[in-house]
Amino acid sequence: MMVPPWLESLLSTAFFTICSRHRDTPRNECNMYCLDCMDDAFCFYCRSSRHKDHLVIQIRRSSYHDVVRVAEIQKVLDISGVQTYVINSARVLFLNERPQPKISSSSSSSKGVSYLCEICSRSLLDPFRFCSLGCKLVGIRKKGDTSFVVGSNKKNEEEAMKQRREGITATRLASKQQGDDEELRERSPQEMYTSSASTPPHFNSRRRKGIPHRAPFAS
Repeated sequence: MMVPPWLESLLSTAFFTICSRHRDTPRNECNMYCLDCMDDAFCFYCRSSRHKDHLVIQIRRSSYHDVVRVAEIQKVLDISGVQTYVINSARVLFLNERPQPKISSSSSSSKGVSYLCEICSRSLLDPFRFCSLGCKLVGIRKKGDTSFVVGSNKKNEEEAMKQRREGITATRLASKQQGDDEELRERSPQEMYTSSASTPPHFNSRRRKGIPHRAPFAS
């Protein structure tokens, strides 16, 4: 089983709505999810009364998008290959893909974008494969070369990240070599000869002094 049964439900759940059972109390936003019940989101008070001994994770928000702390989710899910971010001194990752214009390979190279999500082409900070848990889920369904099972992907993901780094480095070196070759081709042999011939030769400006002579004595 490469995908836990609760993951798809988690990714499709609407969070940060007002809890219908605790409308008139503070902290009543539904930002909790129970991995045992696999039901709707619930609030802080529902956790104490209905999910006391269950496995629960808390969802947070960053720029109007749902995130979860790495420290919580990595206990139950293999998140290797997913880009993480540091927000408010905590390392988090996004649950789902965030809308953005797709970046072509030509425009991404011209803008200095090195790493892209394999599913949605979002630019990444580091050599990861996916921008979110949702994109990793799509990647598993398409390729089946990774998994959410804890501990099953460590060696494979390390090798994949190494290959991605080597591929980016090779591309940069090839681009630099191509630029150097084009610069050499743009200069004609006559220009190269004139450039080298126009440099004046360097001579030693210091000369050896002659032997001093005394003036004759007056008679």
